[in-house]
Amino acid sequence: MPEPSEERVAELIALLPPPPRGWVEAAIELPRARSAIDELTVRATADQQVRQAILADLEEALRGAGVEPRPHLLESLRARLSGLD
Repeated sequence: MPEPSEERVAELIALLPPPPRGWVEAAIELPRARSAIDELTVRATADQQVRQAILADLEEALRGAGVEPRPHLLESLRARLSGLD
């Protein structure tokens, strides 16, 4: 079976429905959220008081880093910080 041409692949892709809005938003937010969690983890590792402040209000810590505190992000940050014990 011959491979389809680039034009044919483009035609087939054009027939697909658009992705759900949530998928697009997640794709945009995820790199920024991962970076924020990494930075908060570095700060928490370097300073026990910072770690306690972040743990005391995970939502505010993420907001302060410019990230919407969604449940899966809160859990990810909590898990990363609990691994520092």
